Amino acid sequence: MKKAIFILISFCLVLNASDFVSPINFEGTKSEKEAVIAFIKSNVKKTYSEIGIGDPSTLRLMEKKELESFKKLTKAKNKKLLKNVITTYCNIGMCNYNTIQLMYKKQLEDSKKELEW
Repeated sequence: MKKAIFILISFCLVLNASDFVSPINFEGTKSEKEAVIAFIKSNVKKTYSEIGIGDPSTLRLMEKKELESFKKLTKAKNKKLLKNVITTYCNIGMCNYNTIQLMYKKQLEDSKKELEW
C-alpha cells in the first residue's frame, strides 16, 4: 500500500522543467551535482508542501528517492529511449527523476517484448 501511495504521489509531482538537469550527459562535476541537489530539494519541498506533507521526514525520504532515481538514469544504456522519455514526461509536467526512471525502465522492458499468440 505504501508503495502504491508513493508511486501515485510521484506521478503527481509537477516540477519546473527549466531547472531540470538531464542525466544523459551528466559528468558528475561539482556544479552539476549541486544543480541536481538544488533541483530536487526545491521541487520536492514545493510539491509536497502544497499537498500538506511538508514534514522533514517525508521531504528527506522523497529527496533521497529522487537522487537514487537520478543516479540510475545516469547509467541508462539506451540514451535515445531515455531522451524520448524525458521529453514526453517533461512536456506533460511530470519532469521528476523518479517518474522518468520508472517509465524508462518500463519502456526498456517493453521494447524487448514481441506480440505472441
